[in-house]
Amino acid sequence: MHAAEPPHLEPPATRADLLHFLRSHRYAVESSAHPDGAPQSAVVGIAVSDDFEIVFDTLATSRKGRNLRRQGAVAFVIGGLAGSDERTVQLEGIADEPSGAERHRLTELYYTVFPDGRDRLEWPDLIYLRATPTWLRYSDYNRDPPLILEFDAAALREMA
Repeated sequence: MHAAEPPHLEPPATRADLLHFLRSHRYAVESSAHPDGAPQSAVVGIAVSDDFEIVFDTLATSRKGRNLRRQGAVAFVIGGLAGSDERTVQLEGIADEPSGAERHRLTELYYTVFPDGRDRLEWPDLIYLRATPTWLRYSDYNRDPPLILEFDAAALREMA
């Protein structure tokens, strides 16, 4: 069973189009750096805010939890794994561990995608991380020629 296909992005892409594509995926490959510089990746469940922030949960004792608490540089690949759909988003950003009202806002967003996330609140060492994008690349290889769109943080903020 395949999820409904999100619409193709046509230049110029709109904020709504890009958010729709991102939100049509519940999982992403997340990458962070080990203290020795070696890359480490994992599949994480994600929710995406209107500002393209990615929120996910993990254990503070996991490799990604330790890596991102030490150094916030994070990268994601979203999409590209469903059948013959060759569209992806690569996103780089800075991860932090929000608290207070920001944590509440982001966890409530996360629970809209993963209602069972509330059940994990009892887990020892569970943390929520937010990745704020600094760069995003949308690639659509379903087209000939392919469509490639890149945005820095300022361009994402200014996107209509």
